[in-house]
Amino acid sequence: QLQLVESGGGLVHPGGSLTLTCTASKDIFRYMEMAWYRQDQGQQREWVASSGTAGSQKYADFVQGRFAISRDNKLNTMTLRMNDLKPGDSAVYYCNSKPPRRNLWGPGTQVTVPS
Repeated sequence: QLQLVESGGGLVHPGGSLTLTCTASKDIFRYMEMAWYRQDQGQQREWVASSGTAGSQKYADFVQGRFAISRDNKLNTMTLRMNDLKPGDSAVYYCNSKPPRRNLWGPGTQVTVPS
């Protein structure tokens, strides 16, 4: 069964950067469109960015050129490079397929940007 694990979160001051990594347990990953999502306390989970199987990229409007998604199908990993972080980016970040599959939600990784 495919499992996804997120890592790389932490506390960073406004304007700082973080790189999140999603590691898949199986190489079926390479055949799936993958995405990053985030959920802040009391808010609905929202889509952040997605990567097609050939590396195409799409971003939510709020990213505004600050994030970059990439994937390595040989290593079964996907990253999200986040620059110029803002307090509004604070959330738990998750990776999943696009559309998301209920059984693929992992524990997520917390990103905190204090105001």
